[in-house]
Amino acid sequence: MTHTVPTAFAAADLGATSGRVILGVLRDGALELRQTARFMTPTVTTTGDAGEELHWDFEVLVRNVQQGLESALASGAEVASMGIDTWGVDYGRVAGDGRLLEDPYNYRDARTVGVPEKVFGQIPAATLYGRCGLQVMPFNTIFQLVAAAGRPGWDRTDQVLLLPDLIGHWFTGVGVAEVTMASTTGLLDVANRRWSAETVVEVSNLYGLPLRRVLPDLVEPGTVGAPALKLSRPVPVVSVGGHDTASAVVTVPTTTDNFAYVSSGTWSLVGLELDAPVLTEESRRLNFTNELGVDGTVRYLKNVMGLWVLSESVRQWERTMPPVAIADRVEAAGRQPALACVLDMNDERLLPPGDMPGRLAEMARETGQPVPTTPDEFTRCIFDSLALTYSVAIRDACRMAGREVEVVHIVGGGSQNALLCQLTAEATGLTVVAGPTEGTAMGNLLVQARAMGALSGGLAELRAVARASSELRTYSPGALGISRQQWADAERRAFSK
Repeated sequence: MTHTVPTAFAAADLGATSGRVILGVLRDGALELRQTARFMTPTVTTTGDAGEELHWDFEVLVRNVQQGLESALASGAEVASMGIDTWGVDYGRVAGDGRLLEDPYNYRDARTVGVPEKVFGQIPAATLYGRCGLQVMPFNTIFQLVAAAGRPGWDRTDQVLLLPDLIGHWFTGVGVAEVTMASTTGLLDVANRRWSAETVVEVSNLYGLPLRRVLPDLVEPGTVGAPALKLSRPVPVVSVGGHDTASAVVTVPTTTDNFAYVSSGTWSLVGLELDAPVLTEESRRLNFTNELGVDGTVRYLKNVMGLWVLSESVRQWERTMPPVAIADRVEAAGRQPALACVLDMNDERLLPPGDMPGRLAEMARETGQPVPTTPDEFTRCIFDSLALTYSVAIRDACRMAGREVEVVHIVGGGSQNALLCQLTAEATGLTVVAGPTEGTAMGNLLVQARAMGALSGGLAELRAVARASSELRTYSPGALGISRQQWADAERRAFSK
């Protein structure tokens, strides 16, 4: 009997702004991608004891994913499996009968304000970092769980599932914890790729949380799981790099080990791929994170606010001005003076929704710089500031990891922004290679293809397929004539507060 090698796979690739379902067909050593669904990631605002609460509309989310997967199944391709990736940290509580106790909280909800300080008053920040290696962000899962400790329903909670695994559970009825996602919780022993018994016990005892009972078994990317029963034709759900950056880094089309990457979208994840975490005090102080990657790797990186700052600014402008195409915004920003105003894109004021231009103007005044007034000036400020923040993050990561890099790879939607890519080359003084654009979905698909036997080898082999599947563009430093001294002066201004 002849067995046909599977060639088609479906990826649900969900970002915090928009989601998509991508059908990937493997042909002649390359992946051909076709989008079968695209939708805005749905949020819902409810009223709770503490006021307004921001949640993800899980029912709408999974129905959108389901429709996209059904379109993939109806395409005529013999879909062999599906995989799910999302942003990190967010979770849902699942009861013993499989029901969701409430819609998952959106990480931008304000309930975690002040919680990190509360936790560090009882478990020292250095102690936690030595175990989990995680950058302190107010929405890390550990802080979300502590904020939720007093909510009803913990006695009925059977599992706490991170978002890609929660969606997988909806399709299959089986709950697991994929390790790249688990590494965003603050509850993982990052050096050993397992739950930290010490942290789980301490958090459980201090805050009355049943974590020892509700945290599911960990699985590595590439684990073939149960079939999706809520589709017209059940297909296995493969645990991919469930954290979208873990999937994106799989597709970095590098030909050298000496590379840095920027996974550029709503967030920008800027860093290195390592074999082991960096758990030094300097790394903690500079707020670098050690998140797990595919094939035993560590993503040593910094979270930067990313193109969220621009999209939220655009939302503000469009309340009083006609819409402008993003390509036209980029072109107009390119005509503005370089480095007129540069700001720290790690400032926590840029995290919540709201009047982003107003916050940027406030930051400019605080640092004694000219305040942008027009959308074009604000847009150029955002791009210059992102490139500068990328450069500082890469330099710091290399120093602390003892690495040198010779190229920066930008993957994801931001790789299409030619001005931002060129500015990144200028700021770092390094060659920038942009693409693939659909890096996250492609990484998801490549891990599935290997798990199902259609591909073999390690990351080098998967990246060779990514290169063959992508249109790449190279940017060299020097094209804009911005001197190293100008960048050094800009850095002092941006971080002078």
